Amino acid sequence: MLICKQTKTTENHLSLWRERGLRIGFVPTMGALHQGHLDLVRKARETSDRVVVSIFVNPTQFNDPSDLEKYPRPIEEDIRLLAEAGVDMLFLPGEADIYPKNLDTSVDLEVDHITGVLEGEHRPGHFKGVLQVVKRLLDIIDPDRLFMGQKDYQQSALIRFMIKTLGLPVELVVCPTTRAASGLALSSRNQRLTQDWQLIAPAIYHTMKWAELSMETLPPREIARMGREQLEQQGFAVEYFDIVDG
Repeated sequence: MLICKQTKTTENHLSLWRERGLRIGFVPTMGALHQGHLDLVRKARETSDRVVVSIFVNPTQFNDPSDLEKYPRPIEEDIRLLAEAGVDMLFLPGEADIYPKNLDTSVDLEVDHITGVLEGEHRPGHFKGVLQVVKRLLDIIDPDRLFMGQKDYQQSALIRFMIKTLGLPVELVVCPTTRAASGLALSSRNQRLTQDWQLIAPAIYHTMKWAELSMETLPPREIARMGREQLEQQGFAVEYFDIVDG
């Protein structure tokens, strides 16, 4: 597995692959990898000649500085997992490579209709940072296919809108959420859950499954109200429980 830390080195290797007509699949991550990431890699390998994974903890998408500071960074373990998964290149840039001072990396798109609801309402600036870093990574990697998880639904909707609006030459492939046996979605941040909360957290998934089954018998607004109550009874401080038209 190639490990490239500089943008120029990365672009040079990628250009050699493109000259050979090889299809490039790309999986962007912030590290602290788990089986969900590896499932994205597996899907990319099935439909690509070369698979590139990036690890970059993007500061512009953290509206809480303490969240950025505490984000897990087990880089040696991540490298081992990616090598065993058959990844062809790991792009491991520093902040200066992604956001050089002489380059405007902002993305000028009107996305309030996507970012002003659900999670975006509670994390101001988060999705602006997501848009910025994904666009920058796509400019560097220039992949044929971009692989993302369905777990981050609002994020994938935002990236799909950006690709369509800007006419970017990449296909977005959204892959099913990978879950633990308990039903809890695998997530890098979930590594920070205490043992007590690891037992309680799967209630989120079970409540969503209940909501799905209830769609045939109850109006959406009532399901959302009852779902919120169910989670609050389990001890959650619920920011939102909405049923929307994707």
